[in-house]
Amino acid sequence: MSIVIDKVIAKAKQKDHDQPEFIQAVIEVMETLKPTVDKHPEYVKAGIYERIIEPDRMIIFRVPWLDDNGKVQINRGFRVQFNNAIGPYKGGLRFHPSVNLGIIKFLGFEQIFKNSLTTLPMGGAKGGSDFDPKGKSDNDVMKFCQAFMRELYRHIGADVDVPAGDIGVGGREIGFLYGYYKKIRNEHTGVLTGKGLEYGGSLIRPEATGYGATYFAAEMLATRSLDLKGKVCVVSGSGNVAQYTVEKVNQMGGKVITLGDSDGAILDESGIDSSKLAFIMDLKNLRRGRIKEYSDKYNVPFYSQKSVWDVVKEQGIKLDCAFPSATQNEVSKEHAEALVKNGCFCVSEGANMPSTPEAINIYLDHNVLYGPGKAANAGGVATSGLEMSQNSLRYRWGREEVDARLREIMKNIHKSCLDAAEYYGKKGNYVMGANIAGFTKVANAMLAYGIV
Repeated sequence: MSIVIDKVIAKAKQKDHDQPEFIQAVIEVMETLKPTVDKHPEYVKAGIYERIIEPDRMIIFRVPWLDDNGKVQINRGFRVQFNNAIGPYKGGLRFHPSVNLGIIKFLGFEQIFKNSLTTLPMGGAKGGSDFDPKGKSDNDVMKFCQAFMRELYRHIGADVDVPAGDIGVGGREIGFLYGYYKKIRNEHTGVLTGKGLEYGGSLIRPEATGYGATYFAAEMLATRSLDLKGKVCVVSGSGNVAQYTVEKVNQMGGKVITLGDSDGAILDESGIDSSKLAFIMDLKNLRRGRIKEYSDKYNVPFYSQKSVWDVVKEQGIKLDCAFPSATQNEVSKEHAEALVKNGCFCVSEGANMPSTPEAINIYLDHNVLYGPGKAANAGGVATSGLEMSQNSLRYRWGREEVDARLREIMKNIHKSCLDAAEYYGKKGNYVMGANIAGFTKVANAMLAYGIV
């Protein structure tokens, strides 16, 4: 019955041939869903496989704004509302020059299954713009965010679609976006997550994706009677996800030796401890500087225009665990081969689809514990869901309670992946387990609604 899946993939390739990231995501998910076809003929009859790769709607809009120099700037905005079978649309906004429809579709498609895995009632969506906040003044960023929200507000709401942050959209941007939404709508609702604590945000939300990826790694290691204590870890990126991955790895006894940004990567074999991490957070979150400053301050190597994975490959860095936390397709086949050669036996993805299909095959062929992004980095959207709950309750939980709920969610996601993989004949395969566990919940809801 794999012919059903093959036809779905072929149709996607034909219709969306100009969207390579989306096609990559569809193939990765659909190939692992083949075992569900024979067990669930009702999915085939109802066209679930065909329907789930089509977004409910795709919104593309013009974003005109006036910069600090009085010049009119034009950007393009997107919101792809992919599937709301199990709850309101939920997914981040990405501001980056690389943003296009295919990338937003791939992210929204992945978000369906990621949100399903959290067990919280959230559908899948994603949005953003080709606007680049890097190097812009706070005033320029504010004016862009307000112009962006002048269109986006028509399509979102606390029970309709709840955006959050992503690459290029941090606390500053969320504040500007929410402030303008509140002004336009004259209401204070939980329509965005990642908000500041002062105006409805949740404790642990900034930390959640990095913490969650680390918790997921700990769960995978536990299946081999191991933990993070004493493990040498490589983390890519230096934004929110990477920062809090470093923090949690440190707390759990591991040692992180790398970080990077678009200019290059640093290697600190003595470990990025809490004081060095504080410097990184100030550098990136407040001064918005470049990672090379870390190299200058701590007298460690900086590899210009190299990724963390290039450094691992070229320098033969020995490591135990890897946390890809930057962007899609950052880990190639050659990088994965170098990881395995250099001793890596656990990969937990903090970014969305950071490993190419060829890299994933290397992990699986070498029995690497591999937590795919839709499972391992689901902690961020899970805590966004907890923020939505707190907004609905008009109440805020304490830090310990939110962290405990996050850790329990990650444990449950890990168990769901293992259980689904074993049930469908691929014991220990987290890729198949995550996709099937996320898919079947959404598919059953779609069946219940009929043909809509």
